[in-house]
Amino acid sequence: MASLHFCSECNNLLYPKADPDRRIMVYACRICDFDEPGENKLVYRNDLLTVTKEQVGVTHDLPTDTTLAHAKMVCPKCGNDDAVYFQDQSKRRETRMILFYVCTKCNHSYLDPTLPTDSRPDIE
Repeated sequence: MASLHFCSECNNLLYPKADPDRRIMVYACRICDFDEPGENKLVYRNDLLTVTKEQVGVTHDLPTDTTLAHAKMVCPKCGNDDAVYFQDQSKRRETRMILFYVCTKCNHSYLDPTLPTDSRPDIE
């Protein structure tokens, strides 16, 4: 856990700094020449809490949205050949263009069936 360190000579705040000669991290004063070795070796920690996946999201009003494009894509659930489609909205470094389709008749969400199964994402 991070804590504040103060200079024992001038009572100013000590800042973490690398000491290349001793190859350690020290807390150094910016006013005087005082420094003390840091007992905590951890400088930075990045905890990844969740991994984002492609998600369809809320689709209950999409078939009536006039701004979305329509495609002749056969629904695997009801066989209707009219669907609206939209692109995946997740923010990741690795961006692939994933299109989600929503049937205008039964509101079923699905991916392009011609997409190879090995490159198909796990949708929830």
